[in-house]
Amino acid sequence: MTTDEILGGLGLTVALAVGSQVLANRFRLPAIVVLLPVGFAAGAITDTVVPTELVGPAFGPLVSLAVALILFDSGLTLDLQRLTGSTRGVVTRLIVVGVPATLAIAAGTAAWLLGLSSGAAVMLGAILVVSGPTVVGPLLAFVRPSVRVRTILTWESSVVDPTGAIVGALVFHAVVASTSRPVLHDVALFLTSVGVGLAGGLAGVAALWLLLRLFPLSEVLGTNGALAVVVATAAACDIVRDDTGLIAAIVIGIALANLPQFDIPARRPFFETVIQLIIGLLFISISATVTPDSVVDVLLPTAGLVAVLVVVARPLVVLLATVRTELPWGERAFLGWMDPRGIVAAATASTFTGPLVDDGVDGASDILPVTFLVIVATVTLYGLTASPVARRVGVARPARSRPLVVGGGGWVVALARALQAHGVGVVMWAGAQAERRRIEEAGLELAPGELVADATGRGAELEGITMVLLLTDQDDFNALAAVGLEGTLDDGVYRVMAPAHDVGVVAPFAQGELLFGGPLTGVELARRHVAGARFTVAERGGDGGAGSADGAELLFVLRADGRLIPVTERDRPAPEDGDALVLLGPVPEPPV
Repeated sequence: MTTDEILGGLGLTVALAVGSQVLANRFRLPAIVVLLPVGFAAGAITDTVVPTELVGPAFGPLVSLAVALILFDSGLTLDLQRLTGSTRGVVTRLIVVGVPATLAIAAGTAAWLLGLSSGAAVMLGAILVVSGPTVVGPLLAFVRPSVRVRTILTWESSVVDPTGAIVGALVFHAVVASTSRPVLHDVALFLTSVGVGLAGGLAGVAALWLLLRLFPLSEVLGTNGALAVVVATAAACDIVRDDTGLIAAIVIGIALANLPQFDIPARRPFFETVIQLIIGLLFISISATVTPDSVVDVLLPTAGLVAVLVVVARPLVVLLATVRTELPWGERAFLGWMDPRGIVAAATASTFTGPLVDDGVDGASDILPVTFLVIVATVTLYGLTASPVARRVGVARPARSRPLVVGGGGWVVALARALQAHGVGVVMWAGAQAERRRIEEAGLELAPGELVADATGRGAELEGITMVLLLTDQDDFNALAAVGLEGTLDDGVYRVMAPAHDVGVVAPFAQGELLFGGPLTGVELARRHVAGARFTVAERGGDGGAGSADGAELLFVLRADGRLIPVTERDRPAPEDGDALVLLGPVPEPPV
């Protein structure tokens, strides 16, 4: 390739990766549903989106390091405090029982339907044991299942990826060696790989701790330091043993998420940006290597393989993993209907297919196109059916908003009472004892005293809460809490506006969603409430206006399905038929 062709190929790959994710977001689809066909089409139509030509032999190592960063990011979401009791037992059995069971079923089915040799079939089975947070996470965010189900699937998808990658590497070397080795030898190799990954991960944690402790780094340099440590550690582990860098990366992520010595939540937005770009580039690049002819030849047999994986392998694995546990049948059923394949399966297939073909393994050329089809089929199937299945088995959270209102001022309590009176499940939190007493006397639900501190300090998910309204009279606290909670709630985090003349340290400069807009700052809302203005909830007027009260200010639109949509500085929701309007009435005229 010429320099111009390489530049054109790299530019087109980035444009397709980002464009596909934007399109998927617009139509509320998992990004992979758009990325895979777009990459496949780009590879078939153009001669420039060819990763092996664009980056040459560095493509495989770059994929490995990119996947390590993805798993590091997923490790940042894993809270060890939630992995207790039956949840921990189920996750452990999904890995210990699920990996070998899925491998055996997938390999046997592939040999039967696709006519693969034993070596190629076992290799494909090893590739298809993985799932991955890149596909499970977006589906869970869309479905919003119960907390326990979400925890189990998040942990399983994050842990099974490095486990499956190591199993795949061991199977690859066994197939290439073409020797019959004792089972204990393979077990010893697996444990050695796990040991290398764990040791590398602990070394990376120590290196990052020393880096952050010895040098007072800014947020940018601290973030760059974390990324450098992860990449260097993963590379070093992979040099020692193949794919052990994935274990090291997820160990570093889990440590950073759970050890109080590390301050990672504030750096999450940058990580998310990097990871989303990496995911897009990987899916476009890997799917571009699949040719149309190779897909057509295996289309029907792969459909049969997908059917076996979906209706036999996954339900059987979940049955074995949940036997004699307290999980209700609905949660077990949903776990049995959620096993999409993702980026690690694609990366592993891309890495091992070429060498196996070069080594003359019969059927090896079918591994990558079959994996591609399995990924597309499982993500599409589960993406389209996850929500109705979750509702059918009773594990989906209701669509109704459940806001956490932070603040205990008189006007804040009055607003919360108006929302609660109209069926909104309000939860309140305040720091001052007098404000907490006011909340309790008003008959409102009071959150535990440590709830907000835990959430902002460690990025924990607020269980059952869909949105946060930061309404305290401390504008800097509202701004800092909004930064700490950003990205953790399905329906967003909002804060009341500070006065235009505010001289706070943070509030005048912080970004984020500001409530109500115009003159309705926190100070102004408090003044109007003291002056006699009242919060009311009215049905939408026939003309679509703000109700019958002249001079009332629209604060929220309460949709017919229970979703609470706030008016913000940048957006004013349009009321629809069946909506209710949350209003702040005018200040009454003084008596003459």
